[in-house]
Amino acid sequence: MGSPHCHGFVSAKPNAALSTGEVIRMLRELKDWTQDDLAARSGISAANLSLLENGKVKIGKKRAEQLAKAFEIHPAIIMFPEYESAEIRKAA
Repeated sequence: MGSPHCHGFVSAKPNAALSTGEVIRMLRELKDWTQDDLAARSGISAANLSLLENGKVKIGKKRAEQLAKAFEIHPAIIMFPEYESAEIRKAA
């Protein structure tokens, strides 16, 4: 029958861990917010949000708390995405 991809299926890693930046971007996009929207809600500049989303800077407790408040979620969801993926799905 050919390759395993011939039926339109693409293999994926089961429960692939998300990075902190991916979690921030995912939550922001699920709320249909731009980085500027999130900046206004969190007090973190859009430039720093971009750096966070792209994994260029570490999150830190203060920023995690600011983002958690903006998203109305627990900071652990942002700080420890590998342990909180089920909670991220619920928050979305």
